[in-house]
Amino acid sequence: MKIELLKGKEIAIVSSNEKIITDTQSALDLVMTVKYETGTNKIIMEKRNIAAEFFVLSSGMAGEILQKFINYHIKIAIYGDYSKYTSKPLKDFIYESNKGKDVFFVATLDEAIDMLTR
Repeated sequence: MKIELLKGKEIAIVSSNEKIITDTQSALDLVMTVKYETGTNKIIMEKRNIAAEFFVLSSGMAGEILQKFINYHIKIAIYGDYSKYTSKPLKDFIYESNKGKDVFFVATLDEAIDMLTR
């Protein structure tokens, strides 16, 4: 896993060739690692670094993990292609998240940066 602090923005960009978030504990590990290494509470990561189960709302994984992020005052933007998802509840979840101020699902890195610097 690579953590890069975006200069002048206080945003950590996290990347890896492997899944980073696979369950609640791995999400908490990510939060603590980013906070310790960078001191920031803003994270950007690619959708491909999150287990597919996260995007199946009935699994409860997304809700459990995002609640931890909110409890620890972490803002996160996850970027990638969401067009393949046909689940109306997931589309609604993404839409509502993007209207908030803590969790964002966007298509590009630039959009992710924009959402976390508003």
